[in-house]
Amino acid sequence: MPTVELPAGRIHYRERGEGPPVVLLHGLLMNHTVWDSVIDLLPTGFRYVLPDLPLGAHPEPLRPGTDLSLRGLNHLVADFLAALDLREVTLVHSDWGGALFLTAHGLDERVGRLIVFPSEAFDNFPPGLPGKTSALASYLPGGIALALRQLRIPWLRRTPLMFGWMAKFPIPDDLVHGWTEPGLRHRGIRTDLLAYTRSGFHKPDLVANTEALRHFRGEALILWSSAGKVMPREHGHRLAALLPHARLVEIDDAYVLSMLDQPTAVAAAVTEFLTTTTADRAQR
Repeated sequence: MPTVELPAGRIHYRERGEGPPVVLLHGLLMNHTVWDSVIDLLPTGFRYVLPDLPLGAHPEPLRPGTDLSLRGLNHLVADFLAALDLREVTLVHSDWGGALFLTAHGLDERVGRLIVFPSEAFDNFPPGLPGKTSALASYLPGGIALALRQLRIPWLRRTPLMFGWMAKFPIPDDLVHGWTEPGLRHRGIRTDLLAYTRSGFHKPDLVANTEALRHFRGEALILWSSAGKVMPREHGHRLAALLPHARLVEIDDAYVLSMLDQPTAVAAAVTEFLTTTTADRAQR
């Protein structure tokens, strides 16, 4: 698995293909494998890059003392794009909405297009019951390790407090085992996760940083799910209305992780967007 050295530490990533870059992000307690069901269905002619962000399922800890607040993680994403010299990037967001703040922090110069799956936005940090459960676990002694073990138990994983409202259909055991193994193996992984979950979320700032997307001049696809309780349907409509050059597509019969619930429909919508728009913001 390739790696790149950033000021924060070593980041692991997967990539395939050649062409304009498409960077696919993931959510809390997940890694690049969340895209496994859809990646083979996406069009050729693009370079797909999938980093493992330090959100609890990354292979190795970052440097001690690294800023893993929302602001720090925005700088990490920007540093990752710069380290690989990626330009006119199509940045794909899912579940974790922190990188939507690149525009607010003036760090989006390498981003030409956005694809936004159901994600945290506005004041929905942490999101819904799963987010609140994660926040609670982060303040209980041993809570993160316990939560990781509970995620490995299928019936517990399917409850609304965990992944039951994240995916409409059961998430395969092997996928979840891969997500939970790093945190169970290495205390430093859990420390990185806690540095984020305990960093604080000031709701007025969250709303303002989301609304800064009105200044993003690239094309955007809001690829929201029409059902679900974790990422409100209305947030998809609000984001589509906020971004100057956005289109909204809703995926039926799916929750937050629509790439797992409906990979064929997701791939079709992403393919249409990638092949009919440009990531060159200068053309806007």
